[in-house]
Amino acid sequence: MSLQLVFDALSLGGIYAIAALGIALIFGVMNLVNFAHGQFIACSVFALILPSADAVATMGLGALPAPLLIAAILAFGAGLAVAAEALVFRPLRNASPVALMVASFALGILLQNILLVAYGGRPKAVSLWPQLGSPVQVLSAQVPLLQLLVIGAVALILAGLALMLKRARVGLEMRAAAEDFDMARMLGVRANGVISGAFALSGALAAVVALVLVTQTGVADVRMGGQIMLVAFIATVVGGMGSLAGAVAAGLALGAASALLQAFLPVEARPFRDAFLYGLVILVLLFRPQGLFASVGAKPRV
Repeated sequence: MSLQLVFDALSLGGIYAIAALGIALIFGVMNLVNFAHGQFIACSVFALILPSADAVATMGLGALPAPLLIAAILAFGAGLAVAAEALVFRPLRNASPVALMVASFALGILLQNILLVAYGGRPKAVSLWPQLGSPVQVLSAQVPLLQLLVIGAVALILAGLALMLKRARVGLEMRAAAEDFDMARMLGVRANGVISGAFALSGALAAVVALVLVTQTGVADVRMGGQIMLVAFIATVVGGMGSLAGAVAAGLALGAASALLQAFLPVEARPFRDAFLYGLVILVLLFRPQGLFASVGAKPRV
C-alpha cells in the first residue's frame, strides 16, 4: 500500500505542479495571475471533439494518431494562450494589476460561454486511449499505465524546462525578466517576445494537463478546469508568487498531502478531505505568508 501511495502522490502532485507552473510563468514575467488558465485547460479538452449536444462525444482531433494528437493539442493550447495575450493582455499592459486580473476573469467567462454555446452544458463521454487504464505490476503495486506515463512525462517536462531556462536564450531572457523586468528591457530583452513565449509555454502546459485529465476521467466538461485552476493557484501562492521552483515544489506537496489524506483519513471523514488540505495550506501561510520560496521579481510590468 505504501508503494501504491507513492505512485498516487507523484501522479497527482505532478499534475498540480504542471498546472501551477503555467500560472507561475505568467506571474513571474508579467505580474499577472491568469485566472483564465482553467479555461485554457477546458478549451484544450474540447478541441479533441466535435461540437455537438450529444452525451457521447464525436472525436475530432482525438481521432488522430497519438503523436500527431499530442503535437496538435500542444500547438492549440500554445496558440490559444498567445492569441489571448495579443488580443486581451497586450493592450492592457500599462494598466494596473487589478485591471489585468479583472480582464483574465472576463476572458475566462467568455471562453466558458463559448464552450457552452458550441457544446452545451452536459458533460460528454470521451474515449481517449482507454488502454492506458490497464494495470502494470511494479514491485508489489498494481499501477495504471497512465499513472506511470504521467509521472514520466512530468519528469521530462520539468527537466526540459529547467534546461531551457538555464541554457536557452529565451529561457535566460524569461529568468531575467522575472527578476527585474525594467532592467532586462534596458539590456536588450524584447518584452513582446518574452511575454509571448511565456504565454505559449503556459498554454502548452495547460494542454498537457487537459490530455491527462480527459484520459483519466473519460469526460469533457466545460467546468473541468476550475478545480485544477484553484489548486494550481494555491500551489503558486504557497510556493511563492513568481517562483517557478516554488510552484513545482508546492504542487508536488499538495498532491502528496491529498493522497495521504485520502489514504489515512477515516472513511466517514474522506468527503471532507479538501477541508483538511486547505487547513494545512492556511497553517503554512500563517508561518510563511510570503510562500516557501520568496520571489524577487514582483514589480508592475510596463
